[in-house]
Amino acid sequence: MKKVYSRPKYLKPVPNHYCPGCGHSIVHRLICEIIEEMKMGERVISVAPAGCAVLAYFYFDFDTVEAAHGRGAAVATGIKRSLPEALVFSYQGDGDLAAIGTAETIHAASRGERITVIFINNGIYGMTGGQMAPTTPLGMKATTAPEGRDSRREGFPLDISHLLAEIPGSAYIIRTAVNSPKTIRQTKKAIREAFQCQLDDEGFSLVEVLSMCPTNWKLDPEQSCAYIDQVMSRTFPPGVLVDRRQKQKPAGEEES
Repeated sequence: MKKVYSRPKYLKPVPNHYCPGCGHSIVHRLICEIIEEMKMGERVISVAPAGCAVLAYFYFDFDTVEAAHGRGAAVATGIKRSLPEALVFSYQGDGDLAAIGTAETIHAASRGERITVIFINNGIYGMTGGQMAPTTPLGMKATTAPEGRDSRREGFPLDISHLLAEIPGSAYIIRTAVNSPKTIRQTKKAIREAFQCQLDDEGFSLVEVLSMCPTNWKLDPEQSCAYIDQVMSRTFPPGVLVDRRQKQKPAGEEES
């Protein structure tokens, strides 16, 4: 029998700790597939976050550094400047990146750091009990917003990727999801494009991935996939937010 699907080379054959229906394991697999296809296993260095993906180094079979909470972009910057030939990416959640790590992320983009950020957005604090995150949509319930997020009380959700797209140092910012086979394929393509943007020395790149959190959304996995389309995608519409990559454009084409 012909084998058509197997575990990627750089994804360790160990059980993971993620809840059933969580999107983290999907994104982990995509990253490992891309690293193998791009033959970058000896050059890649990842930066693991605080939060649900804190144990990413248990699953990635390539060099990984643990960063303090919110400092992923800063740590990735230091690694990339020390080892400019490396492919460096930070893997961060919405609390890690868009709350305590807002300054580090914004200034890394402002400097046009040649790093890639994989930003997992499930709209809630997953590891610490389901508190409201900067990205929690209006109306979504959380342990710290039991009646649902209200703009007058808790403010509006922060569209950090849209903000980053306005910064000239950002070369490629895209938002995708992992709630269907189609969106998973789109996410894989987006991550590969972001990695190539870094290798081409274009500037800062970020892929925001809308991801399911059945445990803290109080939904089953199937309902959580639908929630991405019904709620998350309306608050954070998927698509390319900015693409300033010159090497991807025909000669003479100017940025619109």
